[in-house]
Amino acid sequence: MGTASTMACITVALGLMPLEGASAPAVSSARLRVAEETGRLAVASVSDQYRPQNILSRESFLNAITVLQAIGGSTNAVVHLMAIVNRHPAVAGSITLDTFDEIGRKTPLLVDLKPSGDNYMNDFHNAGGMTALLHRLRPLLHLSVLTITGQTLGAVLDNAPTYEFAFSREIIRPLTDPLYPASSIVVLRGNLAPGGAVIKASASKDRRLLKHTGPAVVFANTGDLALRIDDPALNVTPDSVLVLQGIGPIGHPGMPEAGLIPIPRKLGALGVQDMLRISDGRMSGTAGGTIVLHVSPEAALPESVLGVVRDGDLVRCDVEERLLVLEVPEEEIARRVAERQSRSGDTVKRRGYRGLYERSVNQAEDGADFDFLTAAGPR
Repeated sequence: MGTASTMACITVALGLMPLEGASAPAVSSARLRVAEETGRLAVASVSDQYRPQNILSRESFLNAITVLQAIGGSTNAVVHLMAIVNRHPAVAGSITLDTFDEIGRKTPLLVDLKPSGDNYMNDFHNAGGMTALLHRLRPLLHLSVLTITGQTLGAVLDNAPTYEFAFSREIIRPLTDPLYPASSIVVLRGNLAPGGAVIKASASKDRRLLKHTGPAVVFANTGDLALRIDDPALNVTPDSVLVLQGIGPIGHPGMPEAGLIPIPRKLGALGVQDMLRISDGRMSGTAGGTIVLHVSPEAALPESVLGVVRDGDLVRCDVEERLLVLEVPEEEIARRVAERQSRSGDTVKRRGYRGLYERSVNQAEDGADFDFLTAAGPR
């Protein structure tokens, strides 16, 4: 379930796309039908009544988050949805990372696709795609929300096939027989991520790591990672926690999909397939593993605890308890942060677009968007 496919499913859940449009393969004849329907809807939606801002409500976004959890979608969707939410004058501030976690606790994973399951996007489409999924999710959805068709979501589904056949129920499970009981995507907090962090728990390859404490092996940035990750002399064991700093919105402008920290070669040769990994960056929706992402505040900020983690520090992750903790005395953490902040005054202030970006970009928890484009305006 890559990011593009995830966002297409979410766009359907928001009511802004034909039901079939999210999953139809590029080479299928269904694409022609979707294109025709999209054109018809585009012409019909020229009036102010059907502008996205008028269609989308808080309940629309709650439906989108429910679908995200049910499909085991890309964690990138959390950033994208928060950016959209915070630009909407009527919704900004009413949805936070905690909303994703609250919905996750009552939403099971229904769609059996990689990396949480075994199948692919074309299987999802052949099983009925978003139409079938929304029917199965009806008890959890807000059906009175408006869609681009001018009808409510409930009315659209009333006129859509239910796809109740064996293959459909195999790929898109009923609520009574989920692939994963709840919380495919989990929000973690603690002194290491006071602003929050996310993990796709359902994609963990070693579920024991969902509750794990181990010594940190720290990489300062992607260059440091490339140089040392496969070094035979790297001081790392299967219990180590790999920590990558400097790939957040400011630390590596654009917040790259570099959060899939590879397993060190010497451990891979021993058969190690998963380790607890933590970063302030993003990761492809197709990637699996026990990987914590979007740590906020990011390491590039002087006040960031992630930015002062050192080799050997114990890091604790407990998905059930929603915790991400640096097990170093608070006095020592405060000393390290203060020391780092004292050096931050020497940083050269950038000019031009790069300077505008660094001054104005939000953290991942708020959508990694320019603050002057949000409904609330510059901070």
